[in-house]
Amino acid sequence: MASLTSISQSQSFLVKPQLTNTIANTKPGFVSLRSQSYTTTRMSQKGGGVVVVSATTAEKPKRRYPGEAKGFVEEMRFVAMKLHTKDQAREGEKEVKEPEERSVTKWDPSVDGYLRFLVDSKLVYDTLEDIVQKAPFPSYAEFRNTGLERSEKLAKDLEWFKEQGYAIPEPSSPGVYYAEYLKELSEKDPQAFICHFYNIYFAHSAGGRMIGKKVAQMILDNKDLEFYKWDGDLSQLLQNVRDKLNQVAESWTREEKNHCLEETEKSFKFSGEILRLILS
Repeated sequence: MASLTSISQSQSFLVKPQLTNTIANTKPGFVSLRSQSYTTTRMSQKGGGVVVVSATTAEKPKRRYPGEAKGFVEEMRFVAMKLHTKDQAREGEKEVKEPEERSVTKWDPSVDGYLRFLVDSKLVYDTLEDIVQKAPFPSYAEFRNTGLERSEKLAKDLEWFKEQGYAIPEPSSPGVYYAEYLKELSEKDPQAFICHFYNIYFAHSAGGRMIGKKVAQMILDNKDLEFYKWDGDLSQLLQNVRDKLNQVAESWTREEKNHCLEETEKSFKFSGEILRLILS
């Protein structure tokens, strides 16, 4: 009876990506190609025996996006950090072009300008919180009552300014335009909307707090506004929202995730226009 002899791995040859070395009972002269694993087996008669030639190789690793291994929020954070200046973030790559992109210590804020900033910010937060309550897409409901909400806090701050004798202005064009954009986006493009949701709330919890502290030192006699206070442990509130964002993004395709990331620049543009009101 003819014996079955396997060629050593050093004698194997490359045929297709992601090959397996499982060999079925095949007949001499039979070539088997499997569509998924691309196992290739070639049998031949040699010297009275049967020679089996099998080739294996690993599938080419798929591209990994920066931060992908830690979840989609890390991908959003990575893209956002690149849009900061070096003064704003260690990972920043953007060149300083606008007044609000300079170090806060170089700002010359006014109370009237700060009030315009707070009023427009409140309109944006009112809009975000109303959208997640109505939830035109079911996933938005995951972000109700997160503890990051700012609308009520801002209402208290504006009331305090009013008690100090300041006139509270109407929302200006940067806030009005951004609010309308968010409403429109939320009804037709959930991935893009989530990008704005993430950047607005998370930016305020980080750089926003630093700006609030510096501005208060400059023009408010160190007044600690409610806008910069949270009920509960902020780090835990943020982590809870990160978990929800990662969970929602798990159902997205890679194309949808990329679309979300591409909206980051618009988010920075609109928020920057509102921030610039402090210096007006």
